[in-house]
Formats: sequence, structure tokens, C-alpha cells
Amino acid sequence: MSKNRHKALNLTDDKVLEMYKTMLLARKLDERMWLLNRAGKIPFVISCQGQEAAQVGASFALDREKDYAAPYYRDMGVVLAFGMTAKELMLSGFAKAEDPNSGGRQMPGHFGQKKNRILTGSSPVTTQLPHAVGVALAAKMEKESFVSFVTLGEGSSNQGDFHEGLNFAGVHKLPVITMVENNKYAISVPIEKQLASETVAERGQSYGMPGVTVDGNDPLAVYEAVKTARERAVNGEGPSLIEAITYRLTAHSSDDDDRLYRESNEVEEARKNDSIITFAAYLKDNGILTDESEKELNDDIANLVNEATDYAENAPYAEPEDALKFVYEE
Repeated sequence: MSKNRHKALNLTDDKVLEMYKTMLLARKLDERMWLLNRAGKIPFVISCQGQEAAQVGASFALDREKDYAAPYYRDMGVVLAFGMTAKELMLSGFAKAEDPNSGGRQMPGHFGQKKNRILTGSSPVTTQLPHAVGVALAAKMEKESFVSFVTLGEGSSNQGDFHEGLNFAGVHKLPVITMVENNKYAISVPIEKQLASETVAERGQSYGMPGVTVDGNDPLAVYEAVKTARERAVNGEGPSLIEAITYRLTAHSSDDDDRLYRESNEVEEARKNDSIITFAAYLKDNGILTDESEKELNDDIANLVNEATDYAENAPYAEPEDALKFVYEE
């Protein structure tokens, strides 16, 4: 990355450092969850590792005081940026009563938090896209200046909801930004067996919106693309489709063995472009991060993750009879 790119985007040193902190916190929480899963303490992990730059770069380009996010299951970076805490994410991992997403009812990665305008996600993939389009329709009907932001994996872009949602958004010129986090695999199916088109982004033109492909390992490139899309949206110019090219550094989930469908040297090669390393290098080149402050930051985040883990592990489970709540109207 060339020097001072963040300045050209009107980002302060403090702001890009905050972006890095959010990316690093997402990574360290995710790594801890894998350890807890392997120790038999939490049932399931679905990972954000390798995709933090796209998630955080995009979120920082939004107005996180009023925009709505409809994240997909990997989006720990998005929900942290929107205000969810390490403790709350750990409560979700342990499926405890205080889990803000669902009170321990849903699997981890089914994010939802009303106060931070994070729309509740569901298990069938891509169902969040029409929901985000609905929020954008409300913004247009109410003449409000917020936008909705929705993410999904490239495998999900082959589902009907993707096409129906984008078509509706395009027809009605709605203020919705769709970001596809293209991590090259739909569980075990590689990209070349998923898409006949060259890119996901080029599908945007079918629905009357610009589609752009960006380097998803570069948080500043993603920030710039989403910033531009947001300006279009609030100016009444309609929706945008962004494809962030990234890579999934872990198995699909804790229940998946990725050795069955990809070579380990492919993953090791991808690790050379790990945004946690490359963005830290950029910050050091620009004098924003030093070896000393990096160590301090890592120590602070380690403490935060430890506190969140201890709190969530010792927090109470929901009462068994709570399973009957909110199922039918009471």
C-alpha cells in the first residue's frame, strides 16, 4: 500500500488505527472461539478470519449512528464496528441467556441487535438481502437519509433472494448497498463451479446498478467503494453492488474439514495477503503504529478477550421454560 492513502480518503490517523483495532479484535475473538470449541466448551464456530478488512473497511464508511446493517454469519467485524461488544459475542458463542442476538436460542453468527440497528439474521443464506431492501424502501418512503448495508458470501449470490432483492432495489432506486464477500468457496464448492459470469459485480448491471470489484484484503479500498456507494444512495441515485475479493483462512465452520477440497499450500499462500499483517505494515510505514504500541494493543485485546470469555463462561443459561417464549403471541 502506498503511503498516506488514508489521508486522501479524509481518514485521520486515529480513525485508521481504530479500524485496525476492530479488525484485530475480530480476529482474536474468532481464534479464541476455535480453542473453546476444540475444548468442548462452545458448540459451533463460523469464522471471519481472512475477511476482517472487507467487513471493517465497509462499516467505517457508513454512518454507524443511523444506517442499518444486515450482516451474514461471518460478519464479526461488521457487528463489532456497529457496537456489539466482545462480551456479547462470547455470550452468543456460549449460548447464554444474556446473548443479545437470541438469548442463546440461535447458533453463533445469527446476529441481531435492535439498539445498534443490526437486523436479525436467519439460517437460510441470503434471506437478509430482501430484508435490507425492505429497510431501504422504508427509508425512501419516510424520506429519511439512512441507508441499509447487507453482506453475503459469493455462494449466496446464486440464491433467488439475491436476484429478487437486487431487482426490486434497482427498479425502485432504493438506498441499499450490497457487499458480496467473495472468499472463493461456497462451503466446499470453488468459485469456478459456482458462477458462469466472470465476476459477481457484473451482475449489478442487470439490475440497474453499478457493480464494482475491489481488493477485500485492503480495508481502504473497501472503505472508498462503500463511501462512494453511500453517497450515491443518499443522493437518491439508488443501490450499488460491491464485490470484495478475499479469502477464507479457516474451514467453512467447526464442522467442516477443508482438507477434503483444497490444498494446504493454497491457504498458506493466501496467508501472505492476510490483512491483519498487511494493514499493520501500512500503519507502521505511516508512523501510526510502532512495535511498542502494537504490543500494547495486542495485550489490551488479549485482556478484553479473556474478560469476555470468563464472563460468558460463568454467565447463566436461559431457564428451560424460556424456550416457550416468543414462539407464539403471548
